[in-house]
Amino acid sequence: MAKIKIADDFHENESGVTGQYKNWFLDYASYVILERAVPAVEDGLKPVQRRILHSMKEMDDGRFNKVANIIGQSMQYHPHGDASIGEALVNMGQKDLLIDTQGNWGDVRTGDDAAASRYIEARLSKFALEVAFNAKTTEWQLSYDGRKNEPVTLPMKFPLLLAHGAEGIAVGLATKILPHNFIELCEAAIKYLKNKKFELYPDFLTAGMIDITNYNDGKRGGKVRVRTRIEELDKKTLLIKDVPYGVTTSQLIDSIIKANDQGKIKIKKVTDNTAAEVEVQVDLAPGISPDITIDALYAFTDCEVSISPNACVISDQKPQFLGVRELLTLSVDHTKELLKRELEIRLAELQEKWHYTSLEKIFFEEKIYKELEKKHETWEKVLTAIAKAFEPFRKQLKRDISREDIIKLTEKPVRRIYRLDIDELNAQIKGLEADMKQVRHDLNNLVDFAVAYYDNLLKKYGKGRERKTEIKLFEAIQAQQVAIANVKLYVNRSEGFIGTGLKKDEFVADCSDLDDIIAFTKGGKMKVVKVAEKAFIGKDIIHVAVFRKNDERTTYNMIYVDGKSGVSYAKRFNVTGVTRDREYDLAKEDAKSRVHYFTANPNGEAEVVRIILSPSSSARIKEFDFYFETLEVKNRSSLGNQVTKYPIRTVKFKEAGKSTLSGRKLWFDATFGRLNMEEKGEYLGSFDTDEKLLVIYSDGNYEITDTELTQRFDAEKIVEIRKFDPERIITAIYLDNEKLQFNVKRFKIETTTLHNKFLFIKEGEGNRLEAVTLHPEPIAVIKSGRGAQARTQKIKIAGFVEIMGWKAVGSKLFDFSKSVEVEWGHKEEAKESPQTELDL
Repeated sequence: MAKIKIADDFHENESGVTGQYKNWFLDYASYVILERAVPAVEDGLKPVQRRILHSMKEMDDGRFNKVANIIGQSMQYHPHGDASIGEALVNMGQKDLLIDTQGNWGDVRTGDDAAASRYIEARLSKFALEVAFNAKTTEWQLSYDGRKNEPVTLPMKFPLLLAHGAEGIAVGLATKILPHNFIELCEAAIKYLKNKKFELYPDFLTAGMIDITNYNDGKRGGKVRVRTRIEELDKKTLLIKDVPYGVTTSQLIDSIIKANDQGKIKIKKVTDNTAAEVEVQVDLAPGISPDITIDALYAFTDCEVSISPNACVISDQKPQFLGVRELLTLSVDHTKELLKRELEIRLAELQEKWHYTSLEKIFFEEKIYKELEKKHETWEKVLTAIAKAFEPFRKQLKRDISREDIIKLTEKPVRRIYRLDIDELNAQIKGLEADMKQVRHDLNNLVDFAVAYYDNLLKKYGKGRERKTEIKLFEAIQAQQVAIANVKLYVNRSEGFIGTGLKKDEFVADCSDLDDIIAFTKGGKMKVVKVAEKAFIGKDIIHVAVFRKNDERTTYNMIYVDGKSGVSYAKRFNVTGVTRDREYDLAKEDAKSRVHYFTANPNGEAEVVRIILSPSSSARIKEFDFYFETLEVKNRSSLGNQVTKYPIRTVKFKEAGKSTLSGRKLWFDATFGRLNMEEKGEYLGSFDTDEKLLVIYSDGNYEITDTELTQRFDAEKIVEIRKFDPERIITAIYLDNEKLQFNVKRFKIETTTLHNKFLFIKEGEGNRLEAVTLHPEPIAVIKSGRGAQARTQKIKIAGFVEIMGWKAVGSKLFDFSKSVEVEWGHKEEAKESPQTELDL
């Protein structure tokens, strides 16, 4: 019984401790959420930020204060030590909105820390003083030690939460609100007040590019992709011009070095040249494509990062998950309410001032002040006499005269009154009445007043705060396509193994450790596996290669015997998609089925083979040719066409065949500056393997390139992109800035070097390409002059200038004028005698 009692006592204690633990933990969790990690929706501030700003307002005299001094002042309100206060203050200072800074405040781009708090200074910005403080509209509470008052929230008249962004981790809760552009926030607020639709997207001080396709209004489940700008300085050098939000240059460089060490990219060296602007120089290894390296940098390094927003705020003393548009509307509604309260307070102050000024006027104009000269028995009787003297004038006032009003009047020094004093009081009253009328008008038209308020913020503080982060769609980069071949693949055919660790066996190819490998066996089996040190496929491997998903051009030609019937079949098929590590039967499923002949053809080539039958077969013709071009390309699981019912002794290659596939149809997607086969953008035509592209740029260069889909083009600079035809004539009009004339030239492409740009206009400062066309008989339509002096002329260029070399300067077309415009017309618009139109 004693043991049972002890156990019962123990369980009672345990229950008590558990209960206390639950209460204390909930208290702690609530405290961290409400008082530490998550900002309030009213002013967009966490408590530490609010207390810092309040302390700075108390200290504000227009001059800079040492940050150490600000931290000390803030500790009166924030009970968590100087480190957290200093970190929060530096963080706000780096956002360059509420706080003016002086000294070394660090750099979010490079990750450099700010100098010690005793060396740097800060003060509230003019913007902060205008939008964040008003003691008359602030709700106050006691500080943690009960000695001072601090604001519950600041009367913030701006969507600071969206401008600053916020990030915090609490107990079982986190928030991540991305920063937005100052100008766009003001414009969105105005649109909301006018009942117009608006959109808001993040903007970072670190610049870069952002894909907002899946932003989801900043709510949970959304995602944005952020990229650096990478420029190709030359074929051996890349320049990274900024960093993604949340990434420093040192982190970026570390990620590049790591990707290089892992063999994902190949670089010679990476150099940080960052000074006033970010610049990280990447020197490429010899023979490495800069286009593929740019893609690889995005795929394998911090040159591209994915950010998942999670807009959580404190509203009504509890956390709520809201979208950025809802956060903006709440802020604008809150601002409108604050403006209303300020106007109401202002009106009350004006009314009070009007009342007292009117009393003062009556007091002196009607000489009521003389009651002070009379010998009344007591001071109370004096006050009563003055109040009685005001009785005839009470209707002129808007409220009753209080005892305090009369006492205030009697406290004025008695002085000689001139007519000028009365006129001044009348002027003051008229001014007060005009001010009250304006305030009442603003109260009655509160939306217009709020619109004017945001418009004023834009005019005063918007300069220099334009969007820094470019909104852009990002193309999907397949990591396997841009990974550098960093491993060697080997095969042991007889034993059926492939892998990177079989270095004593047959070498197959260089590949990436991200690649998939496709392999076929003599028994008609096929399997796709991930690159590994050693993987079993099946005995008697006849073909192994790197597998490219959705490859519709690689065609497999196969002749096999069905083990059950003895009939031999031939078929052609593609492999576009499979389940990794699954074994597929390409011949009929039978242990005796065998492949007689197998080839993999990258462009659908169809060869001719010699089939030799077994000498013991009863076939009359024991040797014959088989043409794969007679077969259609079908599904890999198809049976195929019967070749012979007799046993085959051997199949020998006889003659190479041509591709049975049409050329690749290519499109140019100007959004991404990419070639594609998915019918996105401008159709360029059908391209055979050896056909090239001609690209003409707005800076007067042309380039011949191949049709590799991994290429990147600067679409904004492209004026023409076509299939290259060496016989095609190019006509160009350009400005010769030195001679102040426009020249015209017609030429053919004579160079053969791929991926090199050639300047086809005269080299010189200020020279520019005005117009270019590949039309065989172009007509230049020249518009000059303005208004009544406007003139349009058309010139047959083919009849005006002969074909010349691509380096030629060309012939003068007309003199330079700022009012001249050139465009291309059509042949049928030309006049019969173009020579008569050349006198421009």
